[in-house]
Amino acid sequence: MVEVHTAAILPPEGITVGHPAAFVAAAFGGMAAPMFVTISGWGMYGSAKRRSSEGHNYSDWVGWIVPRVVLLFLCQLIVNVLLNVDRGGRFEWQTPGVLTLLAFAALLSPILVRISQSQRSLAMLLMCASPMLIGVAAGQEMSWYDRVGSEGFEGWLARFLWNGTYPVAPWIFYILLGTLLHDLGSDARAREKGVALGMLATTVTIFIAILEGKEWALTSGEAVLTFFPASMPFLVVSGTIVALVMRLLEGEEGSGGSPALGDRMSFLEPVGRLSMTIYVSHFAVLGAVAVVMEGEPRLGVAQALGATLAHTLVWIPLARLHEERVSGFSLEGLLKAFSHQGSR
Repeated sequence: MVEVHTAAILPPEGITVGHPAAFVAAAFGGMAAPMFVTISGWGMYGSAKRRSSEGHNYSDWVGWIVPRVVLLFLCQLIVNVLLNVDRGGRFEWQTPGVLTLLAFAALLSPILVRISQSQRSLAMLLMCASPMLIGVAAGQEMSWYDRVGSEGFEGWLARFLWNGTYPVAPWIFYILLGTLLHDLGSDARAREKGVALGMLATTVTIFIAILEGKEWALTSGEAVLTFFPASMPFLVVSGTIVALVMRLLEGEEGSGGSPALGDRMSFLEPVGRLSMTIYVSHFAVLGAVAVVMEGEPRLGVAQALGATLAHTLVWIPLARLHEERVSGFSLEGLLKAFSHQGSR
C-alpha cells in the first residue's frame, strides 16, 4: 500500500490510464488493499479464535477489543490529518477508511469465531453480491472528493457502510475470506479448488469485457472491474489472486513442511510485525511531500518511479533497524500494552 499511495501523490508527467506503467501500478495498487484487509482478517480471526479456546469471559473480550477499536479509529484520524486535502492530500479529516473497517472487524471477531465455516461462507457470498444489492447507493458517479467527504453523522455512516472508500459492504468480504483461509490452513486442496473456480470466473470477466467492448479494470468509471466502488467482479478476481498468492508463498508449510521460498523472505518479517506503524508513518512522509509538491509541476517518469520505489523499499531496512534498537516503541507495542492492562 506504500507503493500505491506514493504513486498517487507523485504521479508522473505524461502517463495516461492506458499506459503500461499505469496498468502495472494499478495492478499493484488494486491488490494492495484486498491483501492487507484479508491478512488483517486472517490474523485477527486467529487471535480471537485462540482467545475463545482459552475461555475468555466478557471482560477479557472487552479488554482485547476496545484498545484495538480505539487505536484503529485514532490512527484513521491521524492518517486523515497527515494527508488532508487542505494541504494537497487526499482525505478529509473525518473520513472513514480502511482502518475504521478493521475496527469494525475487531468488533465482529467474537461473533466470527462462534459461527460455522458454512455460515461465514454464506456471509462472504452475500458481501460479494452486495454491490448489486446496494445498486446506485454505492455512488457509481461519485468523485473521489465526494467519497472522502461527509457532512454530519448520516453522511459519515453512509461512507462507512456502503459508499465510502472502504465501506463495510462489500469490503467485509475480505475479512471473511481471511477467516476461511485461516480455517482451511491445513487443507491445501480445498483452497486450490477455490482458486481454480476463481480463475475460471476471472477468465469470464475478461471475455465479458471483450464482448461488451469495455475496459476490463479501472479505478472507477465504466469497466467490468472497478475499485471505487468495488464491483462484484473485482471482489471475485482480487479475492482469487489473494488466495492464489498466499497458496504459492505457503508451499508445504500448511502440512508441516517449508514455505515455497524457504527463509529467503525472512528479511520482510520485521515489516510484517510493524505493518500498522509503517502504514501510519508513511502517511506522515507523504503528507510532507504533498505540501512541498502542491502547485509544482509533476515529476518525470524516471524521477517519479525512483521516488516511489525508494519510499516503498526504505521501510524494509528501517523496520529491521527498529526491531534492533527500539522494538517496544511502535503502535503494535502500544496496542499490546493496552491489551495487557485491559485483561487484568
